[in-house]
Amino acid sequence: KVVRVMPNTPALVGEAMSVLAPSEDVSVQDIEFAKEIFQSIGQVEVLQESSLDAVTGLSGSSPAFVMMFIEALTQGGILCGLTKKTAEKLAVQTVFGSAKMALETGTSVEELRHAVTSPGGTTIAGVAALEENNFRNGVIKAVHAACVRSQELGKS
Repeated sequence: KVVRVMPNTPALVGEAMSVLAPSEDVSVQDIEFAKEIFQSIGQVEVLQESSLDAVTGLSGSSPAFVMMFIEALTQGGILCGLTKKTAEKLAVQTVFGSAKMALETGTSVEELRHAVTSPGGTTIAGVAALEENNFRNGVIKAVHAACVRSQELGKS
């Protein structure tokens, strides 16, 4: 009996996203036991083994992508005149609060984004700059590249 697990580094603060992939001979009771273990460090989903490369690319690798985003937000704040300490605190709390809203409100992330994006305002100007610089495409390609690398590593 084998249950493969892909946790991520937010496990260090009890906020991991772990995905379990049980083999066919694993019982429902065994899966529940494994879930209990990994729920002690965060959230748990159960998926098929065939999903683990995608999981690795997304939740396994993306803590680094999120940290890069926070670094970039911080640098933008510094560029606009804030101290590094203040800019980083604002960036970290904003990402945390935004993620919590997405988790707890039941509102889609797209709707949440639209709620803060008023016509002709500051947010849409920033969104336009992100789109000009292929922000979404860059993130999509990063997740895909990590997924492909996971597939390559699985073959060796």
